[in-house]
Amino acid sequence: MSDHVSRGPTRRSIVGAAAGGFAALLASGRPSRAAPPTGRTTDTVRLSWLNTLLSGIAKERGDLEKRLLASDGLKVEWVGPFPNHAPSIQAVAGGSADFSFGGSTAVGFAAILGGSPLVFALFGDSLPRSTAIIVRPDSPIRSVKDLVGKSIAANRSGLGEYVLVAALEQHGIARDQVDIVYLNPPDAGPAFASGKVDAWSIWSPVVDIARESYKARDVFTEKDLNHQLDYSSFLVPRAFAEKNPDIIRAVAKAYRDEAAWVNANNREVEYLLQSRVNYSDAIRDKYIQEKREFVIYDVNDRAHLARLQASADWFTAHRVLPDKLTVTDHLAKI
Repeated sequence: MSDHVSRGPTRRSIVGAAAGGFAALLASGRPSRAAPPTGRTTDTVRLSWLNTLLSGIAKERGDLEKRLLASDGLKVEWVGPFPNHAPSIQAVAGGSADFSFGGSTAVGFAAILGGSPLVFALFGDSLPRSTAIIVRPDSPIRSVKDLVGKSIAANRSGLGEYVLVAALEQHGIARDQVDIVYLNPPDAGPAFASGKVDAWSIWSPVVDIARESYKARDVFTEKDLNHQLDYSSFLVPRAFAEKNPDIIRAVAKAYRDEAAWVNANNREVEYLLQSRVNYSDAIRDKYIQEKREFVIYDVNDRAHLARLQASADWFTAHRVLPDKLTVTDHLAKI
């Protein structure tokens, strides 16, 4: 005869069973996180590039394309070089490139608001910030307040315009108190040198070359700003992103790996860039000392997306952009 005594359900067991059942019910009703999309329709990706940015370094070194071929079976075709981000984005929108080269995000915002069916595939930043408003050595302009009534060259909806507008705001000057002349760098340089414009808002290395070649003086530098609102971005056609999420992920990883190598090999990178852009040893050594670096942000980085939304809102409020834009409506889904 067994000495085991069978007992009925206790209060504790009933409560435990009920709790377990309730938890199971909650779990069954909880929406599961969707798996990331997969797939691709091509074995070739066309990357645009600019000499002095991460894309240009990657093209010159050749490691990025080797990694993509070895790990993902992707062949890279380089498209460019481009003088600034706007024509790179136009190439993507027009179908002659798949990725823009990682330039000013403000230009990307403007293109999307202008109707281009593009999304952001990757974000970045380059440090230290180096854009400046410069004048010729004989200019009577000594401060931002002296820019009132003067003509200043800048690229439309890009880093040059952003720094100029932010500098004016910081010194209590309305943008309609100056004459903003929209020129891309290849046209702005001669206009500045010949005196057709009074000042120029421009980034490195062009600004350093102008300081050296024209003895240009700084009126304001990006380091004087009390906030940063423009970052780097790589844009792709929306249809391309929807059909090729595997390529978006692969290229993002390749650029992330490239940035890590660049940041660890500053001296070698600066010699490489000098050979491409042909600036002086003094400028090269300045960059080596500054230890320039590239930072990469994924399109799902919530903290960075919040910064980008603040950026878009600021650009709209200050008429750099014509309308409001919600950044999260224009991201590649990966």
